[in-house]
Amino acid sequence: MGQIIFDPLVPVAVLWSAVALSSLVLVLSLWRGLAGWALRALAAGALTLAIANPALQSEDRAPLSDIVIVVVDQSASQRIGERPAQTQEALRTLSARIAALPNTELRVVKLGDAEGDGGTLLMGALSEALSQEPSGRIAGMILLTDGRLHDLSQAPDLMAPLHVLLSGKSTDWDRRLTVKNAPAFAILGEPVVLTLRVDDDGAVPAGKKPLSKIAIAVDGGAPQLFEIPVGRDVELPVTLGHGGTNVIQFTIPTDAGELTDRNNTAVVQMNGVRDRLRVLLVSGEPHAGERTWRNLLKSDSSVDLVHFTILRPPEKQDGVPVSELSLIAFPTRELFLEKIDQFDLIVFDRYKLRGILPSPYLENIRSYVEKGGAVLVAAGPDYASAASLYRSPLGAILPGAPTSRVIEKGYTPKITALGERHPVTEGLKAFSPNPDAKDGPGWGRWMRIIDINPVSGETVMEGLDGRPLLQLDRVGKGRVALLASDQAWLWSRGFEGGGPQLELLRRLAHWMMKEPELEEEALRATAKGQRMTILRQTLKDKAADVTVTGPDGTKTVLPLTQTDPGRWQATFDAPSIGLYRLSDGTKETVIALGPSAPKEFERTIASGKALDPLVKATRGGVMALENGTPELRLVRAGRKAAGRGWIGLTPREAYLTRDVTVKPFLPGWVFLLIAAALIIGAWLYEGRRSSP
Repeated sequence: MGQIIFDPLVPVAVLWSAVALSSLVLVLSLWRGLAGWALRALAAGALTLAIANPALQSEDRAPLSDIVIVVVDQSASQRIGERPAQTQEALRTLSARIAALPNTELRVVKLGDAEGDGGTLLMGALSEALSQEPSGRIAGMILLTDGRLHDLSQAPDLMAPLHVLLSGKSTDWDRRLTVKNAPAFAILGEPVVLTLRVDDDGAVPAGKKPLSKIAIAVDGGAPQLFEIPVGRDVELPVTLGHGGTNVIQFTIPTDAGELTDRNNTAVVQMNGVRDRLRVLLVSGEPHAGERTWRNLLKSDSSVDLVHFTILRPPEKQDGVPVSELSLIAFPTRELFLEKIDQFDLIVFDRYKLRGILPSPYLENIRSYVEKGGAVLVAAGPDYASAASLYRSPLGAILPGAPTSRVIEKGYTPKITALGERHPVTEGLKAFSPNPDAKDGPGWGRWMRIIDINPVSGETVMEGLDGRPLLQLDRVGKGRVALLASDQAWLWSRGFEGGGPQLELLRRLAHWMMKEPELEEEALRATAKGQRMTILRQTLKDKAADVTVTGPDGTKTVLPLTQTDPGRWQATFDAPSIGLYRLSDGTKETVIALGPSAPKEFERTIASGKALDPLVKATRGGVMALENGTPELRLVRAGRKAAGRGWIGLTPREAYLTRDVTVKPFLPGWVFLLIAAALIIGAWLYEGRRSSP
């Protein structure tokens, strides 16, 4: 193929100046009526053309094939019902028809689910495919999809007709459940409002009831059934029953003929947190460590502390009027009888029986523990006396009986073998002021221990000659702890380097208040993406295998590996998102992988509405595969590229230039000869016209 090109011998500005001058001379010739103006104009044109240096360029071209891109959507919503079969049949038919077209190639791009809950990134797949091919060879693009995409804003610039072939059927319909708002946290004991909605999409059968049943289950327990309207928001107040993760599952029944049941269930995970922790600190005889407990509890902004302290015992007779010792009467009856259930923890610090708290009050405290409360006793010499709390109604729930011996001798507290596995004391050795110590954890000594005989519970720390130092026990629904020394304050003062006093007392208080992360027997699971990490906390020497039950009922047995004393762990790559149940025969838990409702199933009815603007901009078409795979036609660029039963491809006639040859259009002397001949002819013609 050839064409004429110009390579001026002078700058373009000079060339155009010459053209302008020649035109001016021509105009003057016409104005003066010179007879040879036409020949002179031709001569000027010949000279200008010679300066423009025309050449004949010819190319050796190799034609290139046209490319048709087909993006096959294989996301989760495309695996519903007959859609996979429809898509595969359409791909097979299109492949055969494109192969039959002359000079045309096919590129197939398959698209799965995006990572996490990204949905269908259809435009991303199309952009990636277009970036790998020359735009001048793209004859058309075909999307085999249900039209449900989640990255429409990332649509690329399209240079050829775009066609959408929709899977599904016109009779499809679906009922879906949506949780419109689900906070990540909620305060225990206070209701939080969730908004639910049930909608019907598609060709809903006539006579379908405007009501739907819904089952609500908490932490995998027995579901409760309710009836809610379809097509309206429903507000549901929920009060969390425990701290930590609460898993709430909502399920509506699957109706006959419904497209899928994957959007009939929504799972919400909310973390239950305490608003304020109410602690009652009862201090007996004043001592150096009294402020230790007060400072610990006051340092936590989430703790409401009520401190009941005895500054003047009844037996002290110093003649000072009572009216000068007390500004207000302490509400003993109100605290220990009427409002005791409002406290999360009661701490007795070196308290002994003096008649200030009568037996009915102490009996009420024991009942408070059995119903779910918590009592911590920090014992001093008073615990070994006749006025010991053990000799009150509280003695029935205390884990250690005093022998009446108080040993005043230095010793270093140690963690027992059981304590190495208990979450209250595990890992405390890492909090060492002297990590190079060869004997023990390098903590400072305590100087007093109350000799006790264990009655119940577990000993997690020991003192002098292996005597119990810290005992933990469960009583009814509540918890009790006994610290057989009042010397913890030595650590806070840094005596002999100190020790983990703050961490120990913090863990102890939180264990008693039933914080989930400090449960000694627990089965937990966390997830990152679809990888599940299973943790078993136990005081036993061996952890049983965990059975994981998937959303479809498939069971997988996982052996656990010990990672730390008392901690066993396993990982599991879940095959799909949804609610998983975990059990080791003793403990059970549930975990939800993925969002409350996956993006892929928010809308399941096939529709080309979202893609319609892109299709119209390229004069393509949106067609349903249930009517068959459309025929292929070749259409010119800019023409309508879709019609009834057919879609069009635009031949691009692209080519590869293998060689370029440039030859002068005419030699320069020929242009000069022509110009000279024209000038002479004009002179002769004018001479004849002017002669008589």
